This record gives sequence, C-alpha cells and structure tokens, in this order.
Amino acid sequence: MSSRTLPLLFINLGGEMLYILDQRLRAQNIPADKAKKVSTIPGWIEADRKRVMNDIITTMFNKKFLEELFKPQELYSKKALRTVFDRLAHASIMRLNQASMDKLYDLMTMAFKYQVLLCPRPKDILLVSFNHMDAIKDFVKDTPNILSQVDETYQQLIEMYTHLSSGEFQLIRQTLLIFFQDMHIRVSIFLKDKVQNSNGRFVLPTSGPVPHGTQVPGLIRMFSCTGEETSRVKFNNGGNYTASLQEGSFEIFGERITKLGTNMYSVSRPVETHMSGTSKNSAQHTKANTAPNPLAKEELNLLAKLMGGLDIQKQGNVDSGFRVNLFATDEEEEEALMSRPSDLSYGIINIQATKDQQANAELAKIMGEFTESGDQSPSASSKGDDLLAMMDGL
Repeated sequence: MSSRTLPLLFINLGGEMLYILDQRLRAQNIPADKAKKVSTIPGWIEADRKRVMNDIITTMFNKKFLEELFKPQELYSKKALRTVFDRLAHASIMRLNQASMDKLYDLMTMAFKYQVLLCPRPKDILLVSFNHMDAIKDFVKDTPNILSQVDETYQQLIEMYTHLSSGEFQLIRQTLLIFFQDMHIRVSIFLKDKVQNSNGRFVLPTSGPVPHGTQVPGLIRMFSCTGEETSRVKFNNGGNYTASLQEGSFEIFGERITKLGTNMYSVSRPVETHMSGTSKNSAQHTKANTAPNPLAKEELNLLAKLMGGLDIQKQGNVDSGFRVNLFATDEEEEEALMSRPSDLSYGIINIQATKDQQANAELAKIMGEFTESGDQSPSASSKGDDLLAMMDGL
C-alpha cells in the first residue's frame, strides 16, 4: 500500500464531484422544481451556482487542510472518506438529501475508478489529476484568491509526484484499485457508451494508442548470447493498437493529451446512475463489513471528532440554502430514499467517554447543537479548518 495515494484520491474525487454539481446547478435553472430557495431576486441560480462552486473549492484547497492531506499516510476507510465528502458537499448553501448524496458519491467513485483502470501507464494517473485541476482552475478563474489556492496545490502535486519512479506509481495505482475493488455500481452514461457491463464491471478496450514509450504488440525478436538480433516472429495481438501519442505535460500549463479526468457531463447529458441492483449491492457490502473490526474504536473516536470539530449549519432556517436533486424527478428521489436499505442508515451508538475530557467537550458540543435553537452559519474561510479537524481523527 502506498502512503502517497490519499492526495490523488481526494483531488480526483473532488474534481468529479464538482463536475456533477456544476452540471446539476446549470441544468436546474429557474424555473425548476428541484432547486428550491425562498428568494424574491430573479436569476438567483447563476449567482448561487458560482457561490456553491467557490465555497466548495475554497474548502477543498484550504492550506492547512492540504498540509495534513499531503503528509504520507494510509488511505482513510471508505466510511471516513464518505463522511469527508458529505461535509464538503455541504460546505455552502446547497443541500442534498441522503439519496442524492448516495448517488453523487456513487458517480464520483465509479468515474474515477474507470479513469484509473484506463490509464495506459500508472504515471498517467497524475495527468488525470491535472485534468481535474485544470477544470477546477477554470471554475474559479474570476476569483483570484481561490485561484492562488489551486495554483499552490499544483506546485505541491508537482513536487511530490513528478519525481517518483514507475514502480512507485504502480504501487499508487494498485492502492487505488484495492480501494475501488468492491464497487460495481452501474452508471447510465457508462452503460450507454458500452464501457460498462450490466454487472457493473468495466470493459477494457483492446484498441487505441499504446502507452508512451512502448511499441505496438505483435512482434517477437530473438537475440543471441552476444546481443545480436537473430530472427523475428510476428503474431496477432488480438486488438487494433496504434503507436503511442506524445507524452502529456506534467507542468502547471501544458497539453495533457489524455482525455481521462476531463468533464464528461453537460446540461444536455444528464447525470444518472442505474439504481436497480445498486442498493442491494450496497447492503451486501455493508453486511460484509459488520464483522468485528480492530479499528472500530478508532472509527468511534473519529465520529466524535468529526461531529465535535465541525460547525453544523442548522436546518431550522429555510433561507439558509437550497436543495439540489440528482434524480430526474422528485418522485424518483423519494423512491430511492424509501428503498435505501436500513443497513445504510445511521444507528445510535453509546460512547462511554467519562475518562476523556476532550471527548466529553466534543460530545457536549454535539448535545448543544441538538438543543440550541439559534442559527449560526460558518463562514467559507473556516470550512477548511473544519475539514482539518476531521483530519485529526483519521
């Protein structure tokens, strides 16, 4: 397992999340019945779309948070990473219910899994990351202070990854594939493009350019003990491969060559997951994870730190945000929410923390948030510190 995988996983999943949210916010322009907000100002949706994107990107690229993220460390558990992105998606005025958040995370993970599988070389995962970074930079091109945060992250990526060996990139790729190996959620875009089977597994191509620095397969060369070529034998490679393209740029500016990691969504191409079978698979995975876990205590400590370290926006004020629906209709969203397995719902856990003063303080804060009637919305500048507090418990 590579200890340098987490930054790439976070940035690429975050990039996919931004693609999807941007598409839905653009598609659900007023008049729309899926993005609702009490407002008397016409044309609010475009300004709020920019605000949502800016707030989330500001939180993603908070300096202190990224300093912790880029430290060598093991990957978070799936549940912990999901919690991070749940909080990140709600870093602004936008609200997603549980069914839409499930769908958003499914789309994010399956898209990046597909990109990792299709990378010609392990090192090309970095080019995929740069494609996501290029798109994120375009989202905030009119906001210089956020743009500078993104540029700093470019430099961190270049400094950490461009000098790694092929073997180290292979270890990163292997770590990512282990993380994704049990995820087989069907996505309608992939199904329509015939790059995913009905069982949720991806179809790997047997055509196209070969990886940079390699030759088209189909030739065996024989050499003597002195190193001289003695004969050649051709064979059928079983595909339709072409010569490799030029290598993509690993600098801040440059042509990446690969299209993996670019935005595959548009307003005219809706974001959808093929939900049948997804809930069943998720429930099976959840049941499989109910076996005793030696890290259970750490997960409970994480829960206390996540909830205690974050400023929670109260839901009592209807003007605090607007709702975004990732389904075609509200009825589909309600149906998905009703059919969501109870195994995926959050249970009640009794935590005995009498001997831990810090935990007592955090849990007391949680209790206060459930009982206080006041409304306090955290500023965008504090969101990164909120995520940083989450990092302390991971």
